[in-house]
Amino acid sequence: MTTANTIGSIPTIAITAHCLPEAWEKAVLAVWDAGVDVKTQYDKPGDPPSKDATCMITVEEPFAEPRIHKNFPGGPEELEVYRQEVVEGIHDHWIDPSAGKWTYTYHQRLFAYSPVDDLRTKDSARPFEAFNQIQYIIDSLADTTHTRRAQAITWMPTADPKTDDPPCLQRIWCRLITDNQGTSALNMNSHWRSRDLYKAWYMNVYALTDLQRIIADRIAEKIHRPVKVGRYVDITDSLHIYGSYFDDVAKQLDKMRTTPFTDRAWQTSHPAFQTMTAEAKQKLARDPDWYAKAKG
Repeated sequence: MTTANTIGSIPTIAITAHCLPEAWEKAVLAVWDAGVDVKTQYDKPGDPPSKDATCMITVEEPFAEPRIHKNFPGGPEELEVYRQEVVEGIHDHWIDPSAGKWTYTYHQRLFAYSPVDDLRTKDSARPFEAFNQIQYIIDSLADTTHTRRAQAITWMPTADPKTDDPPCLQRIWCRLITDNQGTSALNMNSHWRSRDLYKAWYMNVYALTDLQRIIADRIAEKIHRPVKVGRYVDITDSLHIYGSYFDDVAKQLDKMRTTPFTDRAWQTSHPAFQTMTAEAKQKLARDPDWYAKAKG
């Protein structure tokens, strides 16, 4: 569903899909067709304006197969590296803004949130101890399964606006819903201020839904009954396709319009995906910086 693109308005798009690859293709087509043309702060001379829209994307079953899209800009190795970066913090050691390096990782903001006044100042005061917001979500929902307060944030209003690359993910919100048979499902919403649809969305959601699975499993351990992964909702204020990608995107559009997404999707049990993912895990276990070094 798409609202009318009136003058001066950002289109709002609502998408529902069963699985991740279907959701990504539907979103690419919707933003390409209905997005408003907007310049960005990252455009190079000659780049067309981006396609941009506010989007809410519902994935009914985040772990439904096929779960892997073969044509997103990346591959199984990149996917596993990014998943571990978000849920395991393998690149938290790259955070060193005073040295001009990363100012954050999502893992650090979610699992060890510690606001400061100035990220670039090494000795900037930290008025609070690092706080594990994911553990807070787990504990909150285990204690009161119907609570509406189980959320985690990333934004530091004191510091992030001053940086060149502030977090896109702003907040995650979780809630347990129990059906008439007593089966509980962990529903997750994620809220983003800005998002690269073509190159980042799929990897973001692959990692965040794995975090959703981990939270569900840990709640289940605490309440001593099963908790399954429920629907995932992805809300983005500015979901965009950069003009610099248009040639690459255009090559995919006709396939997306005329053939089923399953032609371009793998089940997680696919031998090629299994092999490449296993190799990436082995290399990352030996050296978390392996992939970055390989890419130079």
